[in-house]
Amino acid sequence: TRDITLDHITRVDAAPAFKGLENVPRKAITMGIGTIKKAKRIVLMAWGQNKSEIVKETVEGEISSEVPATYLQEHANTTFVLDKEAAQHLTRIDTPWLVGSCDWTPDLTHKAVVWLSIEKGKPILQLTDKDYNDMGMSDLLSSEQSSYEINIKTFNRLQHTITGWPGGKPHADDTNRPERAEPAKKRVIIFSPHPDDDVISMGGTFDRLVSQGHEVHIVYQTSGNIAVADHEALKIAEVANAISHTAIFGEVIKEIKAKTAEDYDSEIVRKVKGTIRRSESYGAT
Repeated sequence: TRDITLDHITRVDAAPAFKGLENVPRKAITMGIGTIKKAKRIVLMAWGQNKSEIVKETVEGEISSEVPATYLQEHANTTFVLDKEAAQHLTRIDTPWLVGSCDWTPDLTHKAVVWLSIEKGKPILQLTDKDYNDMGMSDLLSSEQSSYEINIKTFNRLQHTITGWPGGKPHADDTNRPERAEPAKKRVIIFSPHPDDDVISMGGTFDRLVSQGHEVHIVYQTSGNIAVADHEALKIAEVANAISHTAIFGEVIKEIKAKTAEDYDSEIVRKVKGTIRRSESYGAT
């Protein structure tokens, strides 16, 4: 057990959690695998989808020095405490039909058939009984009439999710459409976890809703001020102060220049940063 200097790659990986590379510690405490394995019990905890890949590698991957946590596979009393997001890529969660029998709900069946299509490199309608049997999905066949029936159901379900009318197509049969036809013009509200997520994630849908005459509103679920870098806020504050000398912008400039890694932004600085992000969002939409 000793302290070590973190390499650049490790610090870059940790940067989002520390709100910037400059805030990531340059040193950390490390403990050898041998010391860890001497423990009577080991509990490893992981939260969030950003941990899902390494959790899968740790639990199911080959034991390797490149992923030291894989050595925990050799420990007799190791417990992994995970949330759903961190566990999402584990085989028993992601593809449970490869582990044992399943309760074949419509959603799980849909997911499994799409997965099988990708694995076999075949269109859904070309999957055969043999394909299902080869990939551990024989019990799905026994619950349905044939692969043909399963393929048709899955294909139709996928087809019915695709539309050029996200707000509904007026005066059209909406039995199998993802959105009802009436009323023709709708009031739509889009919840965006962070400013600009709406444009990045569904900009095309957003544009189509507006062009088809719907009333569209965006709700940003956070101001986004944390994502605005200090140097960016400082630049805007200096420009504003140069145009109109005010005590507020002078205060913002002074605070940002004196800020250290441990300091939190004051309310006025957060407001400036939030306004910057809001303006960027208006520009993007």
